[in-house]
Amino acid sequence: MIYELREYVAVPGRADALHARFADHTLGLFARHGMRVAGFWTDRADRDRVVYLLAFPDADAQRAAWAAFQADPDWQRVKAASEADGKIVAEMHSRTLDRAPYWPHETVSSEGGR
Repeated sequence: MIYELREYVAVPGRADALHARFADHTLGLFARHGMRVAGFWTDRADRDRVVYLLAFPDADAQRAAWAAFQADPDWQRVKAASEADGKIVAEMHSRTLDRAPYWPHETVSSEGGR
């Protein structure tokens, strides 16, 4: 199992649009493409910052899921609509993580993190 830690920073004044896109569309698209969400968080000190963790069986599954997600016409439509008044993401960082050998616990439940 590998994990992908992603962090988004909204363009100033566009945090509500970013949160709405995740809540109303992106999470459903993740499920459609088999992308297991371990959790979503916001930074207490900076509401413009969103952090989430995805779980994948391996790197091939991660690449395939992202390729399918990016190619999904619904995602392309949602992204374009959410950016009709300008970009909503100022920064995005992604890190792929392997579980440390001394941490024997599975982070995501078999129910997909729910």
